[in-house]
Amino acid sequence: MSNGQTSLAYLQTKWGLSPGTVSPGCFASVMATGIMSVGAHLKGLAVLSTILFWLAVVLYIFFLTLVIWRACSHSEELRTDLHNPSKAFGFFTFVAATNVLATALEGQDHFRFALTIFSLGLIAWLILGYLIPFSAVLGSSTSPILTQVNGTWFVCVVAAQSVAVAASGLMANLPNQGTASGASFGSVLAVIAVIAWSVGIGLYLVCAVCVGMRALLHRIGPEDLDAPYWVMMGALAISVVAGSKILEGGTSPIFSATTVIVAGASAILWAISTWLIPALVIAGLWRHFRHRIPLGYSAGLWSMVFPLGMYSVASTNVGKVDGVPIISWIGAQWYWIALTVWAIVFAAMVWSFVKSMSVRGSSGVAAG
Repeated sequence: MSNGQTSLAYLQTKWGLSPGTVSPGCFASVMATGIMSVGAHLKGLAVLSTILFWLAVVLYIFFLTLVIWRACSHSEELRTDLHNPSKAFGFFTFVAATNVLATALEGQDHFRFALTIFSLGLIAWLILGYLIPFSAVLGSSTSPILTQVNGTWFVCVVAAQSVAVAASGLMANLPNQGTASGASFGSVLAVIAVIAWSVGIGLYLVCAVCVGMRALLHRIGPEDLDAPYWVMMGALAISVVAGSKILEGGTSPIFSATTVIVAGASAILWAISTWLIPALVIAGLWRHFRHRIPLGYSAGLWSMVFPLGMYSVASTNVGKVDGVPIISWIGAQWYWIALTVWAIVFAAMVWSFVKSMSVRGSSGVAAG
């Protein structure tokens, strides 16, 4: 085997850069980069927002190509992941990434493109929302299922709330709202937003109970507390964003009927997500410093970046809607923390890629 072929095989195994090895949660980097673009837009950083948006688009197209290729040529491996409770919920990253891009397009006033992308995300959510629980939980041969519960389960909550965020955002930017057709379509979007938000809240409670039961019945060690557990906080943060979007678009009857519930729940969820941040930081310190588990680049780190960016957007939105400037200020300042972590993870990804290439190249030369 040539040096180039050896390096390629190594990258395919380590990075998932092939249809046969791409992971179900591969769209987490798109989610993270997309939400950082949305946050930059909220802060008025137009150039940064545009750069991050197009980077997210490139990542989205790249991974979408690999996933479609995998579905066509490696269907058996795909079915195996669908029946694996510890991996299957990662497929929901596609839904969340799609709707994050739709939300970014809304902010750039590209309504038709945003509606098209949102439609794709909505269809994917409806399909995966029923497929994943049946295949990964009811159709799994793993026993007991609780031993496979991890932070990726909360991505199903993120997916549902991403639908609510995109739907309510489209309704707020709906052209010709005065016409009968516009009002009718706006009502459909409002119903979708409320249903998705409500389902997301219910799913969070189910996932939290599952994680709690695993902690009580089966040991969760330092090796288990990896970066995807940050999605516990990110799922709450995006629920807050969805709630604030619903409150902003309260002209629809169904929005008006749920205003009190959504407003109260959003405030509580923001408080809980804020409380979770120090707990997750302490868990990370316990994992890496107390138990000396090496901290290196892995694709799972993007599951930590997305919640950090989403918390910034959530704080900015809820502070604006509820009229609490201090919360908006927290969101504005937190964005720089999230951006710093995004830059570190992105740089680590690039460096790990370059380093793996050079190591395999030098090994091939020595062997030759």
